[in-house]
Amino acid sequence: MFSSIGPTGFILLIILALILFGPNKLPELGRAVGRTFREFKEGTRDMMKDEDKTTKVPADSIQSAEVVPEARTEEKR
Repeated sequence: MFSSIGPTGFILLIILALILFGPNKLPELGRAVGRTFREFKEGTRDMMKDEDKTTKVPADSIQSAEVVPEARTEEKR
């Protein structure tokens, strides 16, 4: 995510955040962002679990089909 931002750019972002929000507000913002990411990850994990439950088909309900090879004749020359 921050691979294109060098150390100088990262320091400038921190200074800008301190100027905009102040040192007292930054911990609250960090907690809010952390909670948001956690809820998003939990939501996506729950959606994946629900999708897995709906896509699994019990083996009993699958009917086996017998495969019959095609009949072929050879030409005589």
